Amino acid sequence: MVEPQREKPTLTVAVIVKNEADNLKACLETVHGWVDEIVILDSGSTDATEQVARQFTDHFFVNETWPGFGPQRQLAQQHVTSDFVLWLDADERVTPELRTSIEEAVAADNPLAVYRISRLSWVFGRYIRHCGWYPDRVVRLYPTRLTHYDDSLVHEKVETTDTMSVEDLEGDAIHYTYNDLHHYLVKSAGYAKAWSEQREKKGKKGSISQGINHAIGCFLKMYILKAGFLDGKQGFLLSLLSAHSTFVKYADLWITTGTETPRE
Repeated sequence: MVEPQREKPTLTVAVIVKNEADNLKACLETVHGWVDEIVILDSGSTDATEQVARQFTDHFFVNETWPGFGPQRQLAQQHVTSDFVLWLDADERVTPELRTSIEEAVAADNPLAVYRISRLSWVFGRYIRHCGWYPDRVVRLYPTRLTHYDDSLVHEKVETTDTMSVEDLEGDAIHYTYNDLHHYLVKSAGYAKAWSEQREKKGKKGSISQGINHAIGCFLKMYILKAGFLDGKQGFLLSLLSAHSTFVKYADLWITTGTETPRE
């Protein structure tokens, strides 16, 4: 007796966006045609993001009340109908090698496996292969019913348990992290604010000395220990800016929690 052929598992690409009209098309072009579904959750774009998205999918949704990165991804996953979900950011591109690895993982249909991709970042005119930035492995592919992102406002992660296996995919996602220095400063300021708010909710306090110590440690780790000097002037600038961002987030927490309330 011939056993019935098992249906091929389906795959959705999910992206959360806001004002990503300049990035989104190039991102979706690297997955269009070989994934089963594309789901976009917008948080209130004022540019042409929706028009770009609808060139590739009708599954475009809006949630303008920003709850933080983790909760926003949770909301987006509620719209996913496929067996597997692959998360991308609008500034990321799937390479052919990574595509092949993703397709093989989905075909294997392991119900308890989550998959990490490596990201290769293009920053200030150079691929950053040191500074602790590469391979920058993050879980981005998993069975839709198996898990989801945590509640973190920033630096969110996919929740995993001891019953799951974490496997690495071959190939890179190219990450066009920052357009220019101004973009870096704006983006990092937003992350710093979200980080300090998250710490404040947990009852944590910050201090200027913490900011200084962590900033110095950040620079030494990235530039010396992680060989950022091998990335040339971009490695030096990125290490210095990361130290600055580290100081800013502790300073923001200190301003919020460590200063006196003015008297009436």
